Amino acid sequence: MEQNFSIKNWAEDDKPREKLMLKGKAVLSDAELVAILIGSGSRKESAVSLSKRILSSVNNNLNALGKLSLKQLMEFKGIGEAKAVSIAAALELGRRRRLEETVELQKITSSKAVFEIMQPIIGELLHEEFWVLYLNNSNKVIYKSQLSKGGITGTVVDVRLIFKLALEHNATAIILSHNHPSGKLLASDADRDITKKLKFAGEQLDVKVLDHIIITETGYLSFQDEGIF
Repeated sequence: MEQNFSIKNWAEDDKPREKLMLKGKAVLSDAELVAILIGSGSRKESAVSLSKRILSSVNNNLNALGKLSLKQLMEFKGIGEAKAVSIAAALELGRRRRLEETVELQKITSSKAVFEIMQPIIGELLHEEFWVLYLNNSNKVIYKSQLSKGGITGTVVDVRLIFKLALEHNATAIILSHNHPSGKLLASDADRDITKKLKFAGEQLDVKVLDHIIITETGYLSFQDEGIF
């Protein structure tokens, strides 16, 4: 009986794409990850089997795989130009990611540190923008995001989105920040209300709201420093 090597006929748990979606990327082998990149094998060989063969040629060393030229990759039956380019591009991204990981994350040690991060971004704008800094348990900034533009009220600040991003990035704390184009360092009722709302929501999800910083071109106001919390 002729065997069918197509991944489409495998059990759901054995399909690399489905396995990644169901169980997460960390559980996949190197061969399964490469199989996702190339998408398909041939009539006689599955994508995973082909990927194992490619990896075996470099002693299962991803660093060595990344050094193969497109021509060398295309020497494997089942690997055409498009698949070779996909493998090369993915491994180059991995190389660049390792380089970026050497950059030290910015640590928040005071309200001034937040001002120094955010002033170049929003300090000189002619309209209001609301941003959130997402921190890890060492108070280092792991992500920052613009949540709204043009105002600071409950209708434009999406509480659900703020904490969805916090959970996605495994943040343990957040710092709120928005600018006042007028240059006035005064907290409005809307500023106070949204801060209270977000602080309460954070308490339910065990994500601390550490501060809310109002930024102008030359200065800042910290809710924490001023005891507004």
